[in-house]
Amino acid sequence: MGSRTVVADVADELARRVAAGEYQPGELMPSVRQVAEEFEMNRATAQLTLGRLESYGFVEARRGKGFTIREVRAAGGLDVYRHLFRFSIPMPEVAIEMFRDIVEVERGIVMDALLSYTGLAHGVAAAAGVDLAELKAEIDTLETLARLDVPDYRRILAIEIGVVRKLLVALESSMQRAILNSIGEMVLEVPEAVDAYFAGAADLHVLVWRALIAVWESESGPTPAQLALFEDLFGMYHNKVIARFEELLGAEDEAEEVHAATA
Repeated sequence: MGSRTVVADVADELARRVAAGEYQPGELMPSVRQVAEEFEMNRATAQLTLGRLESYGFVEARRGKGFTIREVRAAGGLDVYRHLFRFSIPMPEVAIEMFRDIVEVERGIVMDALLSYTGLAHGVAAAAGVDLAELKAEIDTLETLARLDVPDYRRILAIEIGVVRKLLVALESSMQRAILNSIGEMVLEVPEAVDAYFAGAADLHVLVWRALIAVWESESGPTPAQLALFEDLFGMYHNKVIARFEELLGAEDEAEEVHAATA
């Protein structure tokens, strides 16, 4: 087991089995006694372990029956999806499909936030409670992190999510902010997902933010042609993010191995 608690480690292993389809929806999970025996723990700890799995949203307790496996892919909410994504990483095809969905939702929220905020009249930023000087200080921090010999990708991405969150607050987009928070949690706890968001150099992230702040500080917004170019570049960037994630999970290598084995 890992360096955390036995309960957390065993719950994660059981969750991985659910994500992998080793336990099917509607079936009963192994009983408290079976979990205790397999993982060499007492029954009280096994009960806590199954309780933790229930908190993940992977099972539900049935009086007199034990724990029944939920249809997590169809019925799970954002928090369940977050855990499911984390436990799907050893299964490239499943993880990549989920990551595409995550990226698509994230791209839509961030694009809408950036364009909507950019479209605000000059000077409304301060009135909306956004301190551009504070944002510029955060971009300075991003630049410092990006110039490290080994850039701190996780911290850079966390700061970027925080900046978009502030824009969503200014735009009074509370639902989008809540969804972005969940997406941020999903991505930030999976190293491969974090690395994928830096398919290009970290410096490029800094340059984009500086360009946006320059527009927000100006008295005139971008031209339609500039906005169209930005949308195209934004879409290309996210395509590279997905491609990088596939590469990190070795999806192409796995496909080649299967082809070679069946040739």
